[in-house]
Amino acid sequence: MKSANRIDYKDLSLNFLEVKPGLTDREAMEEANRCLYCYDAPCTVACPTSIDIPSFIKKIASGNLKGSAKTIMSANPVGASCSRVCPTEELCEGACVLNHHTKPIVIGDLQRYATDWAIKNEQVLFEKGMPNGKKIAVVGGGPAGLSAARELALLGFQVTIFEAEEEAGGLNTYGIVSFRLPKRVSYWEVEQVKSLDVEIRTNTKVGVDIGVEEILEAYDGVILAVGMASVPMLGIEGEELKGVYDAIDFVKETKTNTISDKFKGKNVVVIGAGNTAIDGATCSVRLGAENVKVLYRRTLEEMSAYDFEYEFAKQDGVEFRWLTAPNRIIGNEKGEVTHIECVQMELSSQGSDGRRRPVKVEGSEFLLKVDVVIKAIGQTRYTPLFNQFGLEHDDGVVKINKHTHATSHEKVYACGDVVFGKGQGEAMVVTAAEQGKQTAYALYERLVKRVTETA
Repeated sequence: MKSANRIDYKDLSLNFLEVKPGLTDREAMEEANRCLYCYDAPCTVACPTSIDIPSFIKKIASGNLKGSAKTIMSANPVGASCSRVCPTEELCEGACVLNHHTKPIVIGDLQRYATDWAIKNEQVLFEKGMPNGKKIAVVGGGPAGLSAARELALLGFQVTIFEAEEEAGGLNTYGIVSFRLPKRVSYWEVEQVKSLDVEIRTNTKVGVDIGVEEILEAYDGVILAVGMASVPMLGIEGEELKGVYDAIDFVKETKTNTISDKFKGKNVVVIGAGNTAIDGATCSVRLGAENVKVLYRRTLEEMSAYDFEYEFAKQDGVEFRWLTAPNRIIGNEKGEVTHIECVQMELSSQGSDGRRRPVKVEGSEFLLKVDVVIKAIGQTRYTPLFNQFGLEHDDGVVKINKHTHATSHEKVYACGDVVFGKGQGEAMVVTAAEQGKQTAYALYERLVKRVTETA
């Protein structure tokens, strides 16, 4: 496979080092001084967490890197991660006034420069607020949960995060490939939250290791921020064969286990065209796969992956087969994947979601020789847990008051992936972070501010 990126097939672990280098001191200073420091800056308006971008860039220009990092992290509790994974060309950089003249300020790179300095220098940026006597449980330690917990601690709440995994950080720790987002970045963000005396109980599944009723009784409020679950079944023959992977588990394995060569020389097919599918494909390349194809039943225009993710995959030599869907997976007598039968699709009329529906082209079946199939067709939701809390939801999308994030249960609020979908918000790390903050403010308004005003 030819690749524009440097792929090392001798030591595969090197392929998972961060691909994009950070700015040098000189580059950061020159870029910071290009900024116009706009009043009512459109870049700040375009940022879902409303980071004061001119302010943090000006602090870089003046050499105040701690102040710059604090400005970023005050607005976005996972701002170090977002500097690497946000679609900045669509958000802040896309709104930069210099787009009309030269080229936009590389805001994401400057954000990374400031937060990388804080990480390297082990900075603790915040102090917990004066205790207000209220206790909050946050279920889930991903971007939304961490953001809610951080803001709650600043507002004086006693906060406990219940996290099912061995480490907190959620998607940033386990679900985004190491060569784009190293774990050390999300670990630092977790430590910023811990520094505010937030208790994080890892390896603790709510509804399994601790009962829902126990949490509801012990805390004044609950924030549900559990994210998404596993990749659903394709519903085709052969899914049980050896060599069929869940993309979420696959990416997680590359971030938690020793990199192996079991994909070396293999033919890999990834089903789906979201960001997780791209991660599955580019990880396969870095594990030494001979050929990697992404199959998508719609076209490039309908693909949900970010443009920069798509371009990155193409540079890695990943092939894309549009209007192609899996029909069945075929194996040998050992139960190992050998082929995948595909069928050509065509787009018909629009469905209820506004997208044109893919339908099979009769008689268009064909075979691809493959060794590995990676499923990346979205994720299921933690519906049984929502039911335990007695929450109203629409096929797993928790129903909330859009202003307060309150659910149908008077004690429970929700934010992040659990409320994205069915026309409710957009699933990005940065929007999850903002929802976490807003949910914290809503609880403060209800449990502290109103009580104080009426006392």
